[in-house]
Amino acid sequence: MNNSQSPIEELISNQNPFAGNIVVKTPQIWDKGFPDAPSINAQVSDAVFEAITQVHQKQRQTIGITITAEKGLGKSHLISRIRHRLQAQGNTLFVYVNKYDNLNQIKYQFLDTIASSLRACGSSPEVMQWQELAAALINKAKDWHYTPQQYKDTLFPAWWDKYSQETVERLTNSAVLPSNPHIHNPYLVKAILWTLSTDYGTYATHWLSGRELAQETAELMGLPNPTREDREAEALGTVRQILDITSDYKVPVICFDELDTTDIDDNGFTTAQVVANLAKDLYNNVKGCVVLLAMYPETWRDQVKTLPQAEAVIDRLVSENAKREPITLNYLNSDDVVAIVSCWLQEFYQEHQQTPPHPLYPYEENQLKEFGKQKPTVRAVLRWCAENFKLPEQPESPPVEDSYEQKLAYLDKVEEAYKQKLAYLDNNLDYYWNEKYFIAAALKFNLATLVGETVEGVTLTGIAEIEASSYLDFKIIGEENNKTVKIGVAVFQKYNGAGVVTTLKHLVNYQKFDITRGCLVRSDSISPSAKKARDNADTLLKAQGGEWVLLREEDIKPLLAILMVDNDNQKLGLTSEQIQDFIVTQKLALENHLLKDILSDPSHQKRSEMFGDGLPISVPGTV
Repeated sequence: MNNSQSPIEELISNQNPFAGNIVVKTPQIWDKGFPDAPSINAQVSDAVFEAITQVHQKQRQTIGITITAEKGLGKSHLISRIRHRLQAQGNTLFVYVNKYDNLNQIKYQFLDTIASSLRACGSSPEVMQWQELAAALINKAKDWHYTPQQYKDTLFPAWWDKYSQETVERLTNSAVLPSNPHIHNPYLVKAILWTLSTDYGTYATHWLSGRELAQETAELMGLPNPTREDREAEALGTVRQILDITSDYKVPVICFDELDTTDIDDNGFTTAQVVANLAKDLYNNVKGCVVLLAMYPETWRDQVKTLPQAEAVIDRLVSENAKREPITLNYLNSDDVVAIVSCWLQEFYQEHQQTPPHPLYPYEENQLKEFGKQKPTVRAVLRWCAENFKLPEQPESPPVEDSYEQKLAYLDKVEEAYKQKLAYLDNNLDYYWNEKYFIAAALKFNLATLVGETVEGVTLTGIAEIEASSYLDFKIIGEENNKTVKIGVAVFQKYNGAGVVTTLKHLVNYQKFDITRGCLVRSDSISPSAKKARDNADTLLKAQGGEWVLLREEDIKPLLAILMVDNDNQKLGLTSEQIQDFIVTQKLALENHLLKDILSDPSHQKRSEMFGDGLPISVPGTV
């Protein structure tokens, strides 16, 4: 600590509000979101709010809206804005879907997601959305006006003391069903009312998600157990009933995000295509609902618009747009950049009870506006802010080097954390094996420590984003034989699907993406039936001097482990510089076979045909 620093200088020196906050994560959709500048892409959020108003006022029954945006342009920020504003208003039920683990059981998974979303807090942090729905059902039946909190904390416990498990039976048969003749599933009503119970609320939400209860518990609650065969068949019908019941009180807003995965179902349909058909079904069969989809432009163009009966899908997913095209998010301008940074800093300084010299401190407005002329993405702005959050115009002073003992101490601390992460990965690597972006982040983080070094004949000068493609992860810039080399790197781990075709298609487009060599990092073969993918791979490897580097556990585990340490650096009391020093000291990156193979000239390598399909693959560590 520097005792000559003011409190605000000390704050900036020790904390960076942008670090680790480049990407919106699922909890930030539900809980505390990112600071939001409402003017950014307001035309999109306004369209969603207007649609909700129309449905709420019964002007329209169901409205479908699709938004498209390039990677990092702010789709998830926008969804977070919508969620938090709706939460404050309290007249909607928000459902967020961003995981599609089994496309062949999408209806059952959707029911599970509906149930999970309704477990999230509603307009009050102490009350689930399920409990808000239960309260609304009883209030309508009894013409009461109690809050969900009152039912949960006072009324339901009092009834339970008096009637025990007959409480829910009485409420269902004597109150809710008679006042809601359109509800045909009494068990659904029972389960919703059971969510008010402290002891059985968890079992109720478990049953509502389509799962089985212990027979004794099911009998006590008066709920039938679904058979395994019935779950997928009945799931969508249950979803429709839940949403129809909800729409009597609130407008369901169902948001499908992260549709740009490369998975396919047994019929050959991609995630976006499966979900688009599901959204069409909701549009046709659910009253009083707003359906929102978010995807990349190429996903809309290459997948949704190529569906069988695509016209029927498009009519429902862009129903508010006369051009029958999605609403597109804009790239940022100078004013947008200033607005975003101002919001983040205002929240940061308020949280720490500090008053900065000016609202944009430590940045200057002209500096931010100049950056805004590049029309960056939201992600690029946050990354730039994270990298440049430091005290302004500080005169360079000779660095105060840690003593030998201090350096040994923090290197030991990093090593201990690194070994713990390695041990964790020994048992959990499967979880990360197909996480393309996490693997790519580990490669980037470790390669960045090699900038200035010469490895395999390449002198690294920088690591850069490839903003124009969501399939290429980054490019390595360097000098090789007195020529500039730009290696575009794409990690692709899924066995098959449209994604491998598109990834390789981008990887061979050297001119568009400003690269001189393409590098595919992958651990498995390419399916013999994927002709387009294999043709693109052949072009990359044989015609364009690119390479396919085999991803192996022993090579990637150290890189993933040290990235995980860096992600936890503040919790561990370490700095990124100390962790990078460990990487350099241990030659973790310099001697990593995978990184060396990515950098080495493929024409100088002996490459294997280990999959027996005629495509030459570079195996790290071999000569």
